Amino acid sequence: MTALFEPCILRELTIPNRVWMPPMCQYSAAPEGPQAGAPTDWHFAHYAARATGGTGLIIVEATAVSPQGRISPYDLGLWNDTQVEAFRRITGFLAAHGTVPAVQLAHAGRKASTERPWKGGAPVGPEAHGWDAVAPSPLPFDDRHPAPAELTVDQIKDVVEQFAAAARRALDAGFQVAEIHGAHGYLINEFLSPHSNHRTDAYGGSYENRTRFALEVVDAVREVWPDDKPLFFRVSATDWLEDGGWSADDTVRFATGLRDHGIDLLDVSSGGNASGVRIPTGPGYQVPFAARVKNETALPVAAVGLITDVEQAEKILANGEADAVLLGRELLRNPSWARLAARELGGEVRVPDQYHRSV
Repeated sequence: MTALFEPCILRELTIPNRVWMPPMCQYSAAPEGPQAGAPTDWHFAHYAARATGGTGLIIVEATAVSPQGRISPYDLGLWNDTQVEAFRRITGFLAAHGTVPAVQLAHAGRKASTERPWKGGAPVGPEAHGWDAVAPSPLPFDDRHPAPAELTVDQIKDVVEQFAAAARRALDAGFQVAEIHGAHGYLINEFLSPHSNHRTDAYGGSYENRTRFALEVVDAVREVWPDDKPLFFRVSATDWLEDGGWSADDTVRFATGLRDHGIDLLDVSSGGNASGVRIPTGPGYQVPFAARVKNETALPVAAVGLITDVEQAEKILANGEADAVLLGRELLRNPSWARLAARELGGEVRVPDQYHRSV
């Protein structure tokens, strides 16, 4: 059996293969009204196509735990029961076609209230469905963003509960895996990094204080998430800053703490918390971060970042650099990447009966 098409068992869940889809925002939900934050026909078609293409696990895009936690007014959310009902159509289809439905729970922090990327991505105000952003410290992300409001300790506790409430709704919506978004310069990442966290209370300063909020969120979600279902955490392995930021060493140390708090897999990305940094991109450029966590801790990892080629993906797993690969842009270009990879490698993947002539 090829490494890509070996089942992955986490807790009591069996994921049929190790070709996974990472969260990729579609910015296609209604910005206001009774359907705000609820998935639409676009979301259904988008995720269903990757499921029929053989993807083993699909992590639905960053789904906000509160209206204020959205990246844009057009993001998905899980802060009410209308959204739960709309998600069931997607999770039911994915599960029926052999794909494990997962969801990323998120709060955008100081990078919230922005326009859709194809509209420029600039911050927006109330006239464009926007709101005031919040963060660990009143530091804007860049020159375009306004300074966010600093969260009080009571507000931090409220956000922790919002993550737990969203996890309960995710379970009710039919998701089998939840992922906590702690990467890309959004709220949890902002607390982790000294670049964006200048607090002097119990949530800032030392490593222990800066990781406190993240671990409180993990504990709150793990408490409501069933013991038989996996919980993932997405991390930016580095801010790509020479000093004053979150580092790969911090990520390795943090991985052990996450494992001890009930995280089953670390989804290893990088960047997004500091504007203007130069990131040396290239095929598999983030894989070494995942490999280091896997080699230095007991926590399973998923690798992401310009993984496009079948042989490349197979080699990452066969060499023990990761336990799964997450294909983002490549799955946007080719929803049936997993089926084509199985044909090339001699692996097995579920094919819809309607597609039997293509086998």
